[in-house]
Amino acid sequence: MLWRPRPARVHAPAVSALSVRHRDGAPRPRGPRGAARALALLALLPACGGLPLDYPRTVSYAFDQPEQTSVGRLFGAAAEAHPGLSGVYPVRYGQDAFNGRMAMADLAERSLDLQYYIWSGDTTGRMLVERLLAAADRGVRVRVLLDDIGVGDRGARISALGGHPNVEVRSFNPFAARGKLLDMVLDAGRVNHRMHNKLMVMDGALAMVGGRNIGDHYFGVDTGSNFRDLDLIAAGPAVREMSALFDEFWNDLHSIPFDAFVREPATPDAARAALHEELVDVDYPYELEHDLAKIMNHLEGVRDRLIWAPVEVLHDDPSKVIDADAKIVRRLREVISGAEQELHLEVSYFVPTERGVETMRELVERGVEVRVLTNSLVTNDVLAAHSGYANYREEMLEAGVDLYELRPDPDVMHRWSRLSAESRASLHTKALVVDERLVFIGSFNMDPRSAHINMEVGLLVDSPELGALVAAHLDEGVLPDNAFRLLLDTDGDVVWLSVVGGRLLAFNKDPHSGWWQRFNAWFLGILPIEDQL
Repeated sequence: MLWRPRPARVHAPAVSALSVRHRDGAPRPRGPRGAARALALLALLPACGGLPLDYPRTVSYAFDQPEQTSVGRLFGAAAEAHPGLSGVYPVRYGQDAFNGRMAMADLAERSLDLQYYIWSGDTTGRMLVERLLAAADRGVRVRVLLDDIGVGDRGARISALGGHPNVEVRSFNPFAARGKLLDMVLDAGRVNHRMHNKLMVMDGALAMVGGRNIGDHYFGVDTGSNFRDLDLIAAGPAVREMSALFDEFWNDLHSIPFDAFVREPATPDAARAALHEELVDVDYPYELEHDLAKIMNHLEGVRDRLIWAPVEVLHDDPSKVIDADAKIVRRLREVISGAEQELHLEVSYFVPTERGVETMRELVERGVEVRVLTNSLVTNDVLAAHSGYANYREEMLEAGVDLYELRPDPDVMHRWSRLSAESRASLHTKALVVDERLVFIGSFNMDPRSAHINMEVGLLVDSPELGALVAAHLDEGVLPDNAFRLLLDTDGDVVWLSVVGGRLLAFNKDPHSGWWQRFNAWFLGILPIEDQL
């Protein structure tokens, strides 16, 4: 047959919170999207289900005089030579992304602002905590804003980081109950909205934004699986905009100090002792530079490579917790619809919806090359997201979309992971390139959850130079040694093509998957949960 009919989609108000995993491996909440039902639930729960919204906190704002710092002066001169433009450069590989964040912590003189969806308690997470404490010892003000779903324990380590007089840690839109399940049932209209941002700003002068959370998986040093991902480092006016965005979230009613949830916070000294004991014998795959002069010299090289161009900071507001204003998706629809030659997407969790498929079909009919790289079944760490995507595979192929899925053993993996021989690959990038000129990199997945539920941030850059760089990176991802090419056979069924050892291989089922995995993917695909994916 030419195509398989998909089950009808209806919008269900809720699904068991235990049935699905959220983006990046965290538990994913479920719940009603209708405003009336959300308000009704909130009416049953005084003060947002017991949230300590009146917990004492101090309003604070980003450091806005970068010219008073060494790094601010370093990048300020370049910014003055490019008035109105921001400098950006892609950060492709895990080692560069990790060392870049560590360098920002080491060289900071006045402020560090960090906003993340997930901060894992693994080696990478602990090492960055240690560097933040060292920065605070130098007098640097450190503000850390975390989404509560990505923090498994509000206990000693996170609380102790905030116990330093120069550090404060807050949780955005936290769960009232540590077990989370009760909130997912009774307060789903609120807790279903998560802060998915990934952002770090140093001295108001330099920022890192993109797809990476804080954890071993995101920097290529996990023994189980490692992500192909992408960040942008930025200087100039865009940094001021990101700092202002951080302030909006930081000072929002829903950003609550971690101390509000910890009965017996540990002392900074105890935290240091624990961190030292945990890290003293760690053999981290990347060599760390401790000479500040050498780090600054490296940063000079970063400055010289920056591409200066018009940059838009695309973001959702913290009010999306209660008002689902889809700001980013509106702008990206304009960008995508305006493609004239090429639209290349590399997206980890891709659920295009009927509207997205129709947009791609119209682009192809206009002669635009539309290409997508996303996760395969065996590389996707969110099974429900894969099911939502798989429901549209045949329709996209019929529309003329060039469709690719990441292999679990891509040849290029050694570039982003030191443990490529020991671990499985997975895709975590959220990037698109239009006509090798417009580039978007950020936290936004092309799916209903990023569009209408979660809060996201990313940079839209108008630059042929950056477009060529990122386009080359995306081209690398779809090479036969790195990805499966999907086609329809004469019966209209999906076929996966791959090259192994110089031989062309064809698969008529999701490659390297087992029947139980395929059954679960199919089952999730027939559930009416697309608006939550």
